[in-house]
Amino acid sequence: MNQNKILIIDDDLQICKILRDYFTYEDFEVFTAHDGKEGLKKINELTPDILILDLMLPEKNGLDICRELKPHNNLPIIILSAKNRENDRIKGLELGADDYVTKPFSPKEVVLRVKNVLRRMNKNRKQEELKFPNLVINKKQRLVKVKGREVSLAPKEFDLLWQMASSPKTVFSREKLLELVWEFDYFGGIRTVDTHIKAVRNKLGAEAGEYIQTVWGIGYKFVAR
Repeated sequence: MNQNKILIIDDDLQICKILRDYFTYEDFEVFTAHDGKEGLKKINELTPDILILDLMLPEKNGLDICRELKPHNNLPIIILSAKNRENDRIKGLELGADDYVTKPFSPKEVVLRVKNVLRRMNKNRKQEELKFPNLVINKKQRLVKVKGREVSLAPKEFDLLWQMASSPKTVFSREKLLELVWEFDYFGGIRTVDTHIKAVRNKLGAEAGEYIQTVWGIGYKFVAR
């Protein structure tokens, strides 16, 4: 089982030691940095799974680090700060922090908050990408790959594939697929579903196309092998 990598950026060496001990006990791979510049360097070198960040740091403060990271980086951040005013918490969260813990703190609570954020992030990632043998579907990027090769689907073709692949073995009638994928703004016949299914199968190729099965007299289902 792979360990989660956590980077703690705090200029208080005692806090770093306490958190290192607690997270090591919880089977995290722990790294520390003691100023903002060192912290940014380690973020780029280590690509941690989560960051614990103090706000009042030498060289570069925590808010500046948030500003620099969040527009281009999905790294989850938990701010750990002695600043406990409501405005400080709001500002940190507005800059993209996923949680805010004030000092003094309970190390056990920090561990729990980190686990909760990672659990939420992992759930979101699973919802954004579906993986099957020889087939990957990424909703956020609207990307489909068959055996590592990118396949171009039209918008409704992608939506149709995603809808079915999100609920393997569920049998969808043509009418239900029209409702879910085309919503209520489409006035064509239900055979448009057959046309799009055929296009998706052709583009996925013979092997990957076997995922979409016809249920005679009803509609279609996606079968995850």
